[in-house]
Amino acid sequence: MSDRFFESRTPGTGAEPRSNAAEYTVSEISNALKRTVEDAFGNVRVRGEISGYRGPHSSGHAYFSLKDDRARIEAVVWKTTMARLKFHPEEGMEVIATGRLTTYPGSSKYQIVIDSLEPAGAGALMALLEERKRRLAVEGLFDKTRKRPLPYMPDVIGVVTSPTGAVIRDIIHRIKDRFPLHVIVWPVRVQGETSGAEVAAAVAGFNMLVPGGPVPRPDVIIVARGGGSLEDLWGFNDEALARIVAASGIPVISAVGHETDWTLIDFAADVRAPTPTGAAEMAVPVKAELEATLANLSARLKACTSRNFERKHTALRAAARALPSPDQLLALPRRRFDEATSRLGRALTVSTERKRARLSGIRLTPAMLSRRIGEARKATARDLQRAQAALRALVRERRGKFDRAKARLSVEPLARRQKTARERLADFARRSDQAASLMLERNRTRLDHSERLLATLKLSDQSILDRGYALVIGPDGKLVKRAAEVALGAELTLKFADGTAKATGGGMRLKSTRTAAKPRDPGSQGSLF
Repeated sequence: MSDRFFESRTPGTGAEPRSNAAEYTVSEISNALKRTVEDAFGNVRVRGEISGYRGPHSSGHAYFSLKDDRARIEAVVWKTTMARLKFHPEEGMEVIATGRLTTYPGSSKYQIVIDSLEPAGAGALMALLEERKRRLAVEGLFDKTRKRPLPYMPDVIGVVTSPTGAVIRDIIHRIKDRFPLHVIVWPVRVQGETSGAEVAAAVAGFNMLVPGGPVPRPDVIIVARGGGSLEDLWGFNDEALARIVAASGIPVISAVGHETDWTLIDFAADVRAPTPTGAAEMAVPVKAELEATLANLSARLKACTSRNFERKHTALRAAARALPSPDQLLALPRRRFDEATSRLGRALTVSTERKRARLSGIRLTPAMLSRRIGEARKATARDLQRAQAALRALVRERRGKFDRAKARLSVEPLARRQKTARERLADFARRSDQAASLMLERNRTRLDHSERLLATLKLSDQSILDRGYALVIGPDGKLVKRAAEVALGAELTLKFADGTAKATGGGMRLKSTRTAAKPRDPGSQGSLF
């Protein structure tokens, strides 16, 4: 039933509604809840896993949480109680806490004020984490041999983190101070159930970028997040994320949590940084230091070059003083040159005589040319017969292969293969005819050259005698070239084109005797000299 049925109006007042329910202030209801909780749970024992423990506060009190797989409760240990504890609490430790429940009115939270703690074994989450770590280590994902070195001077840095936190600002500020370069931020959730999958997708996405593409491929990846409890960092303990980071082709720097925190990604990454700022310092060098180092090395290089030049110049002057003068160095080569010059003329004369003797011994006769032409024709005919025989053998071989293939193939493939074989056979026949024609053409050309050369030999003494000239041969059988060489009464022999005649020398009186011409030996050739 609605509260409007209990409303009443006070006579003489306006239309202000009133309820018959009691009214409480915020402080009254908070105190009432506090008394109820403390009365009902004045002394309890709670078993759970310590989470978010960072040691005692500056005041001496310790604040953390107790949790299991479904819930968590805030806990506090006062300074006086901490001094009486038999052991110090640790993150992930499963304990049995004895104390009382109370509320904190300032924030509407309830918590347990612990009076004593007893260890109950390792926490469930820590046990699961240790088991994952051991299994992945056995697979070799954490081996140092798999770690890739960081590039000394990267061009692009990829950062996987929340775009709204202080982490990205610290990283960009540190990179800008040390070595300004291109930074690509892949925004992800760094806490919650989907954080591990988003970070894994970001690392895989950076690896899928193509060098030189519209989005530059990073040279190094930084996975960063601020500190937090084990539950806050649980997404970075995802097994799939650890495998993707270990398989990344780009070096990965893990900067998750504080230096005392650790996650599986710290072991799978190539380098672990204590803080996000430390990751930025590992990723890039200091530009000012590089410039100073470069200037120092340049100065040292110039000094070394100058010293080396002076040393070489000094050594050169010393070697120059030890060397002999140019006249002394060139005296022996000059003498050898002069001797070679004096021998060159004689050697040229001797070589010319030798060449002339070899040339005079070569007799190029028509019979020799005819014999060579005949040999060339025989070789051409023999090559042609061999080519024809080889062609016939090749045709027989191809026809045999074709017949054997014909028996194995069906009608349609057989027709195609027959067509191909016919085309190849026709191609072979065409190429054989072309080769034979080419060979015959070459031999015909050589024969024409030989015939032309043979025609030039008609300038011999016989062709001259045919034109009406005669040769005068003395008694000693030598050719008489001048009239002064003819002695009075000497018997001479006149050689004409069709025979020889005898004559007697002396004045204008010649006595001749005609003899029949002898058949001309085609293998012999006279001389004009």
